Amino acid sequence: MPTEIKMPQLGESVHEGTIGKWLKQPGERVARYEPLVEVITDKVNVEMPSPFSGVLGRILVEEGKTVAAGTPIALIEEIGAAAAVVPPPAAARGGDAGLPSGDGRPTSGEGSSRGVPVRLSPLVRRLAEEHHLGVEELQAIPGTGTGGRLTKDDVLRHVEARRSPTPVAPAASEPAPAPGEPGAAGGPFTAPVVPAAPPRAPGDQLQPLSILRRAIADRMSRSAREIPHAYGVVEVDVTALVRHREACKSSWRAREGVNVSLTAFILRAATRALRAYPVVNSTFTPDGIVIKQAIHIGVGVAVTDGLIVPVIKHADQRSVVGIARELESLVTRAREGRLMPDDIAGGTFTLTNAGVYGSIYSMPIINHPQAAIMSTDAVVRRPVVVGEGIAIREIMNVGLGFDHRVFDGALAILFLTHVKRQLEEFVPVGDSPEF
Repeated sequence: MPTEIKMPQLGESVHEGTIGKWLKQPGERVARYEPLVEVITDKVNVEMPSPFSGVLGRILVEEGKTVAAGTPIALIEEIGAAAAVVPPPAAARGGDAGLPSGDGRPTSGEGSSRGVPVRLSPLVRRLAEEHHLGVEELQAIPGTGTGGRLTKDDVLRHVEARRSPTPVAPAASEPAPAPGEPGAAGGPFTAPVVPAAPPRAPGDQLQPLSILRRAIADRMSRSAREIPHAYGVVEVDVTALVRHREACKSSWRAREGVNVSLTAFILRAATRALRAYPVVNSTFTPDGIVIKQAIHIGVGVAVTDGLIVPVIKHADQRSVVGIARELESLVTRAREGRLMPDDIAGGTFTLTNAGVYGSIYSMPIINHPQAAIMSTDAVVRRPVVVGEGIAIREIMNVGLGFDHRVFDGALAILFLTHVKRQLEEFVPVGDSPEF
């Protein structure tokens, strides 16, 4: 009897995945733990190993399809049953007939029992049925997925827009309600009004959102919507640190086998500040503020179509060289698409470094549900008053975006001052990068 291979849940907050590429074809033998299929989520791309040995029988979900975690995606036959392997359905060859429904049962090419077209992933089909969307209504929704397919977000946006009342201009004798009052757009008695997409002028081009870009949009919107952001910034004179690093970075590379970047020093300083002010390493919940014991620092890494945040686990237990080594490994794997789910999970605090692109002042959005995000900007040579004179110094801005529900501006500046003091008072010990 064939064994089902199911879409895994790749992370605690990841509930669906997209089939990127099948690495085996029906009829081919597959060893246990051998890469079987490439799975793409909103956070990471992974090669999923086969949990069983055998022969790949049927591919149930074709490349480019998005399905919920737990959905059967293929069948594995025992080695002795290879002769019983059936040909792949049309869905695996790029057609629509035989596409599995939300419960894994194949549907006919004419649609499900509710008349929903089969050119839908199981997740989208289930949403359509839950919200009673008919064939004609579904066909009228613009699809932003691969080949114009409908995605979960396409359906949810349509449902939200359908729920929103058409705004009516108030009568001249009745002034419009103020924002936040009953009856106002976004007030307690109405759903938020979804603005219509602006018309496109001749020559305008629509760039469909990638899975990663859409995920970033969703997460940033949620963070801005739920977290009252506040910011603090300090100037840091990193002249001594920068000069020491410039003099020693080649020998460090030769001795340690890694580029010890300025970011590694900043991360080390941040871990000490997080230990001094632990509430910065926390999460707001309805029951109270959860202060995290572990310090897992996420670092923003720019990739082709967005930003991904791999996490340095137990960063406070690592030396500057240890941080540099882990950072280099994570950045390399992020840009090569080789991160695993655990690499981007569990972050308690985030560092974003727009300074590598020349930024001199940043106001980043907090990585929900964390309480804070630290930003570092470019090191700039500037004339600075030193004692009774003026000197050319290496100056950078270090900022903190924080959840004002969790702590206030005074503590934010104390945290930043702690980081500032460590970086400014850097005293090298020989040619070591440690401090």
